[in-house]
Amino acid sequence: MLAETIFFCGLTTTNYFSCILSVSYDYFGANSAMAILKVLNFPDPRLRAKALPVEKIDSKVKEIAGNMLDIMYAKNGIGLAATQVNIQQRIVVIDLSEEKNEPLILINPKITKLVGSGTMREGCLSVPDYYDIIERAEYIEFCYKTLDDEVITSNADGLLAVCIQHEIDHLDGKLFIDYLSLLKRQRLKKKIDKQEKLQQKTL
Repeated sequence: MLAETIFFCGLTTTNYFSCILSVSYDYFGANSAMAILKVLNFPDPRLRAKALPVEKIDSKVKEIAGNMLDIMYAKNGIGLAATQVNIQQRIVVIDLSEEKNEPLILINPKITKLVGSGTMREGCLSVPDYYDIIERAEYIEFCYKTLDDEVITSNADGLLAVCIQHEIDHLDGKLFIDYLSLLKRQRLKKKIDKQEKLQQKTL
């Protein structure tokens, strides 16, 4: 079992990792331009879209990946899935380094083996101000393509394993709250509905 508790709310220098696991923006297809608009929040149906495999790693895909990294770094994130920026392609960017200089770009990532189980406290900008303990595989084996179209097979545990599982879930239209009980999800939905009604009254 994993001993760490992960708070996805910004990197700190304390003895636990504190991070935003995912950030969300809208994507404009013209000229592959990225524009900061808004976070896609649950229950936005676009978060449920299943990303399609990248057929060709060309300049457009490389530009998308670069823009995703820029957004992730700007928001002090450690991971971002393309579906969260409304791009329906299987692209994930990750960087766990404190210096933000060790980017990992996964094209068409696929988990090939799951081993053990552990729990961490997860959160997501797509579900603002909500955190819960999630059980995931403690060790994974996975494969992906690089931007140079090279196939890589690797393995991970700890925070990297959690991050990869979390982001690939996004590519499949799945959120971390889907691992929660029906009761917890219903309570969360009621809370969000209440907040939206209050916001509308203040407009």
